[in-house]
Amino acid sequence: MSCVAGKIVRGEERVDSRVTRANLQVDSGLAAFIEEQALPDTGVDADGFWSGYAAILADLAPINRALLAKRDSLQAQIDDWHKARKGQAIDGAAYQAFLREIGYLVPEGPDFKVGTTNVDPEIATVAGPQLVVPVMNARFALNAANARWGSLYDALYGTDAVPQDGDLAPGKGFNAKRGAEVVARAASYLDTAVPLGSGSHAGAKSYVAGADGVVVTLADGTETGLADTTQFVGHAGEGATKSLLFRHNGLHVELKFNPDSPIGAESPSNLEDVVLESALTAIQDCEDSVAAVDAEDKVLVYANWLGLMKGDLEESFEKNGQTMTRRLNPDRDFTGPDGETYSVPGRSLLLVRNVGHLMTTDAVLGEDGKETPEGILDGMITSLCAVHDLKKSTGMRNSRAGSVYIVKPKMHGPEEAAFTNTLFDRVEDVLGLERNTLKVGVMDEERRTSANLKECIRAVKDRLVFINTGFLDRTGDEIHTSMQAGPVLPKNDMKSAVWLGTYENNNVDIGLAAGLAGHAQIGKGMWAKPDAMAEMLEVKSGHPMAGANTAWVPSPTAATLHALHYHEVDVHERQKEIAQRTPAALSDLLVPPMLEGRNLSDEEVTRELDNSCQSILGYVVRWVDQGVGCSKVPDINDVGLMEDRATLRISAQHLANWLLHGICTADQIDQSFRRMAVAVDGQNAGDPGYRNMAPDYDASIAFQSARELVFEGINQPSGYTEPILHRRRREVKAAG
Repeated sequence: MSCVAGKIVRGEERVDSRVTRANLQVDSGLAAFIEEQALPDTGVDADGFWSGYAAILADLAPINRALLAKRDSLQAQIDDWHKARKGQAIDGAAYQAFLREIGYLVPEGPDFKVGTTNVDPEIATVAGPQLVVPVMNARFALNAANARWGSLYDALYGTDAVPQDGDLAPGKGFNAKRGAEVVARAASYLDTAVPLGSGSHAGAKSYVAGADGVVVTLADGTETGLADTTQFVGHAGEGATKSLLFRHNGLHVELKFNPDSPIGAESPSNLEDVVLESALTAIQDCEDSVAAVDAEDKVLVYANWLGLMKGDLEESFEKNGQTMTRRLNPDRDFTGPDGETYSVPGRSLLLVRNVGHLMTTDAVLGEDGKETPEGILDGMITSLCAVHDLKKSTGMRNSRAGSVYIVKPKMHGPEEAAFTNTLFDRVEDVLGLERNTLKVGVMDEERRTSANLKECIRAVKDRLVFINTGFLDRTGDEIHTSMQAGPVLPKNDMKSAVWLGTYENNNVDIGLAAGLAGHAQIGKGMWAKPDAMAEMLEVKSGHPMAGANTAWVPSPTAATLHALHYHEVDVHERQKEIAQRTPAALSDLLVPPMLEGRNLSDEEVTRELDNSCQSILGYVVRWVDQGVGCSKVPDINDVGLMEDRATLRISAQHLANWLLHGICTADQIDQSFRRMAVAVDGQNAGDPGYRNMAPDYDASIAFQSARELVFEGINQPSGYTEPILHRRRREVKAAG
């Protein structure tokens, strides 16, 4: 394997080898990538990098291990507490006192405000959608980075946001009635975001930009301007072929005119498209959405991130018989009303999600021969790659404020947040960066973090730029933490459990009280149905209404449609309203989602087992056999759902819980797995690279992995799926 121009070139075989660097044993491919590609032009020399990393590893790896041991210790004590009270109703006050006694709940300090500085406006002040994408896939990574701007016409026409039946069915060719409906809906959205002084955009005959703003001539010949003239911020092009740029709630809206285009020719004003500023930010993910299990995989992850930071990442692919090459989009220049250049970014502001504290990797072995904690390696190398962006003063830049944005997942409580802060301090010192250049996003997705969120924020208060309710992992951790308390509710019923609504509100309440408004993002989780855009438009408006200034979406198209919600809701004003409410109660947050004596029918149990087994198999077979970390997996009803390790954690822990408490038997689960393996094989019949699990279940590593996730579920650290997945994926790779 060799590294060329930010890409990994693989031969048919890879011979593992190691080189010695500062008494560390480093995978030769990783060493070559760092020394030949990542380090040049950063001002950091190889000796300084490796000796610095060796010192970090010697000092912090033991602390990392101790923090993981504390997780296990606390869980064992919680398990014992529940076992001792088996069959009894949970006394909330006694439970909370116990959690304080063992240090699961920590004392809460005085009020404070975050002190984060040098934050780009896409994070600090402007509310909008956020994409999450596996950085391991260069094409996906580029698509996400380029999703800053999206066609509203395309998003409406190409999805079920406009009904797809009857006269509005898309059909094989262009459906003029559907097109007219798209234009009408877009005009209605414009009336909300960029209202005219009188009349509607639907009746506009022409738009003319002048020194005093935009003059719009309506169908009856009357002229009007914008209701708010300050919304017009720029124009580009000449004559009938032009663009007009507006701004509302901090987001830009572009009207593009062209009388020679098919759509523009049909429009009285020659309007051919409405383009929305869509994915303001995008998380390039090294964690839940990738299947990176060894040094070879990690180098591919790091190389793509490096290409994004340098600005030279590109990917060529075949489409309709032609070779296409995708690159990062340039910034966009308009002429402002004052005649000065008005420049807007052409790309989403990129964050990178590192892995958590749990996993280790043999990409680097310490002086003691132990594997390096993968989160420490990620922190060091993704930060090094980002130095290339920090050194730019012109051209294609990511952060104009001079920061590096690192999302840190799966932290349990304030001590682990403080550990991340220390790690970032040490990385900054090795790379010669000013203190708090490395910003952190805290994923509020573990129960101990939710219950101690204020103190978690305090631990990173001068570098915090993000808190997010990762409700999927949070549900998995909720089940695992309360594993011995009794059988939990069916998965769908979890959505109405007391703890979940409290958790969502608590995140916003504590974030606002800590002064995140104007400094950081308060985020909400992923929309998991990429094909259900009509439902998303109806449901996801609840996120900005809940006070979140960002929320996750699964695609550029979804980002464009979700952007409409931030035109409908002024999140900053909504946050001011929410800040006045009574904060969420800790006692409600700590109520486990128990079945509490409710009797389930045999049919209900079977349906739940089949649903979970199908979901587990559909995801695991791609992860283990093909190395696909996140994909649209058909559910039991053939509805495509975005699945990653967080959804897997829920299903595996749920079945492990029901097995433990006798809601189902091991044989019932095995029978369900076998039935669902046949179904999943059928769903993947069109994939030439797919390996059937049935009928030789014993020979399928993927099938055995799925079983192991359930039958060994209660023994997995915090219920995480990574240890089993990584081991099994490496087994498949070793077998060729």
